[in-house]
Amino acid sequence: MSDIGINAAFDSGNIEVRAIAGPTAELTIRKDKDSDFFQWFHFRVSGAAGRELVLKLTGLNATAYPAGWPDYRAAVSEDRDYWGRADTTWDKSEKDGTLTIRYRPQGDVAWFAYFAPYSMERHHDLVAQSAACEGVSHRDLGTSLDGQPIDCLEMGEGPVQVWLYARQHPGESMAEWWMEGALECLTDPADPIGRTLRRKCRLHIVPNCNPDGSFRGHLRTNAKGVNLNREWHEPSADLSPEVLAIRNAMDATGVDFAMDVHGDEAIPAVFLAGFEGIPSWSAEQGERYYRYETILARRTPDFQTTLGYPKAPAGKANLTMSTNQLAERFGACAMTLEMPFKDNRDLPDPAQGWSAERSKLLGRECLAALAEWLEES
Repeated sequence: MSDIGINAAFDSGNIEVRAIAGPTAELTIRKDKDSDFFQWFHFRVSGAAGRELVLKLTGLNATAYPAGWPDYRAAVSEDRDYWGRADTTWDKSEKDGTLTIRYRPQGDVAWFAYFAPYSMERHHDLVAQSAACEGVSHRDLGTSLDGQPIDCLEMGEGPVQVWLYARQHPGESMAEWWMEGALECLTDPADPIGRTLRRKCRLHIVPNCNPDGSFRGHLRTNAKGVNLNREWHEPSADLSPEVLAIRNAMDATGVDFAMDVHGDEAIPAVFLAGFEGIPSWSAEQGERYYRYETILARRTPDFQTTLGYPKAPAGKANLTMSTNQLAERFGACAMTLEMPFKDNRDLPDPAQGWSAERSKLLGRECLAALAEWLEES
């Protein structure tokens, strides 16, 4: 029986091959460059038609979020368009934590990933298509360490300064799928939510804050192994030029409303994290955030408020994180949106789990909640 072929030498690819025997392989995930973070994987298997693949990812007890593996199922695609979920089991006692993926492809080639990937080519298509729409302008806020542009799309005539930004953590690819859904809404001249927000707001949208990490197949860091969402208090040109460029642009416009879009490895739900614990916390500023959270919970059953992160005690907020920094710096209604790598516990989908498609739909729902929130502001 011939051995399968495994390759990850492409945009956002990440896997290392330890052994292959027929349709079975032992694999490990490569760490982010100059970092101990690792969890994202993305690779293809060839020579697979009609054979049950048994792919064992080992050494996962040392990953960034080992609690992310129980009840997780790997994403799989044979056309790189539709991403389903493969049969997946977790054994923390096997070879320092082993995720076993089993899948029988119809064709010769199948792709596997931690979540449906969002390639840099698709990113450039998204920027090009959005920038070509009437009323949309584009600017480079700066460049990454690898020289890639930090793209910002801007639109709207209103006074409310809204910043939406995603993929500070590049392995959280659902965040850019969310951005695609949000931009489709905002650039559609027939969409009433987009029309309302363009009339009331000036929108600044950064679909990918970390293009280097995205291309390199990192989970959490940029080209120097820096976690961008711990750089917002004192970003530097040497270590975090991506954050420095974005924050400088925010300083020029001010920020009234901000959403930082992410994915969470362990919690099987969509939730928000606020800015409790900032030094300047006030009940009025907090009420604006909680009101938005309430509106979003009413609008979509994909969102909930039971599961989430603990709130920081008074005066203990981490100001290196963007949500806390923007709430403190501008008095903004700032928040972090988290989507699951796993399925949504309250509304499971056996075929796809949480998916690119649901991330896009959530993008529009978040904008609809913003439009309603503005009516009461």
